[in-house]
Amino acid sequence: MNMNKVSNLKIIAVLLMALAVTSCKRNSSSSNSSRATGWNINIKEGGFQYNPNFKEQQTAPGLVFIEGGTFTMGRVQDDPMHDWNNNPNQQHIQSFYMDETEVTNLMYTEYLDYMKRVYPPEDPTYKNIYHGALPDTLVWRNRLGYAEMMTQNYLRHPGYAEYPVVGVSWIQAVEFAKWRTDRVNELFLEQAGFIKRDAKITDVSAESNFSTDTYINSPSSTYGGNTEVLEGGKRRSQTDADGNPINTYAKIESGIISPDYRLPTEAEWEYAALGMSELRSYNVYRGRKKYPWDGQYTRSGKRKTRGDQLANFKQGKGDYGGIAGWSDDGADITAKVKSYEPNAYGLYDMAGNVAEWVADVYRPIVDDEFNDFNYYRGNVYTKNAINEDGTVKVLTIDDIVYDTLSNGKIVARNLPGEVAKIPVDEEETYLRTNFDNSDNRNFRDGDRKSSRYYRDSFDEVADAKKEDETQQMYNSPQHSVDRDSLGNLIREYDQSSSRTSLINDNVRVYKGGSWKDRAYYLDPAQRRYFPEDMATDYIGFRCAMSRVGSKTQNGKKRN
Repeated sequence: MNMNKVSNLKIIAVLLMALAVTSCKRNSSSSNSSRATGWNINIKEGGFQYNPNFKEQQTAPGLVFIEGGTFTMGRVQDDPMHDWNNNPNQQHIQSFYMDETEVTNLMYTEYLDYMKRVYPPEDPTYKNIYHGALPDTLVWRNRLGYAEMMTQNYLRHPGYAEYPVVGVSWIQAVEFAKWRTDRVNELFLEQAGFIKRDAKITDVSAESNFSTDTYINSPSSTYGGNTEVLEGGKRRSQTDADGNPINTYAKIESGIISPDYRLPTEAEWEYAALGMSELRSYNVYRGRKKYPWDGQYTRSGKRKTRGDQLANFKQGKGDYGGIAGWSDDGADITAKVKSYEPNAYGLYDMAGNVAEWVADVYRPIVDDEFNDFNYYRGNVYTKNAINEDGTVKVLTIDDIVYDTLSNGKIVARNLPGEVAKIPVDEEETYLRTNFDNSDNRNFRDGDRKSSRYYRDSFDEVADAKKEDETQQMYNSPQHSVDRDSLGNLIREYDQSSSRTSLINDNVRVYKGGSWKDRAYYLDPAQRRYFPEDMATDYIGFRCAMSRVGSKTQNGKKRN
């Protein structure tokens, strides 16, 4: 072969390689190029806002990551109490985040301080907003016991700052989680330069409060439409070719806005409490745990801490902590958070100290036949209320609605600056197979269709309605409590003699043993219930947050 042919072949080879590289570049997409259209997706160019550099969800303040998986929910040991309300069933949980500790008095008083500044109770317009957020400090009182020191000091004294808050109802816990969501996202948006620095402190009032939901759905209405705050971030200084500001508002596509803080579901709480990651090895499950720690006993078997109690609970009649000294568990009432070793997920006090509210409505049976993935009973679906001009309705001072609870306490159902919510209707439910109603709290359990007295004949509907009062599956008392224009309580007690249960759609599950409970209740499978609008001295709570994106953290992959 002569040299000219060799040279020509080399040239052809180089051209083919160049063509291949060009073709690859044309068919591939950079992080800023759409694989669907080839258009650029750039967060700095306005229009379609998307963050191509998003890696994974940022762990929000106070939370730890819980990798999801399958587990046996329910009690597999003997049930000497014969509750029969926690039969074992297999469930799968998505990855999520949970508070490292229970919500403390310090965390809750920060919330109260904010509410007092924004909704001053000395103003009659806002009086019930602040008072509705206050914990019930009288839960410590006992007819035959002295507890005035706790009544007066437990919530606010710095000596109890890092102790779990109690006296908080389920409703108040949910409101705290909503407030926490807004404060954290307000901080994230400030750090990202979308709102003015320190606006969360200096520019907030009842008329100009920040709501995450409002920022997402009607950002120009946030802070009462205060353009100085909304345009005061460093991002506002960026302009397009015509000098117009760009990216005034962050969207969900930016990845900056965090999912909501909320109460964990019962399945999530139990899964996290068990901390089973220490029992899994090469996909082999090596046993069922009785407590959040490994082992069958409440005292440590480790050499350095042998004999130490692993949780704060009632050890026997008249024994809330043991004999003073070495064998004492370090607490009589609640204990300071992180006083005991965490479980395998890094969660403290998942047994003992205080029991904890979870999101679920209580029913004796977990309906795993219908669903075994992210089980939760309590869905009430809503949607944004829309004004006549097509905009989202944002609530004002005049739109505040108050509810009178069964104990006579008045709480605000909504707050100014929030997006108004209404139940979903036929527009969302028509011809759907996955849901057909807004309120699903009693789905397949407790509604008339699930009663053994239900009759499907149209001719017998009227007769069935007459029987509802005495023959419903969950036939709880129906009391009525209201207040007149002067603020006096109007009580109407249910006088029926045919009530057979205290279970209804307004009782919520609480999990975990407390400082008042025996070791039997330290088992994460134990479940009890309490009215959602009442509080005790032994029930607290912690928050959770859903995980978006990959199941594992930091891109870890399984073999």
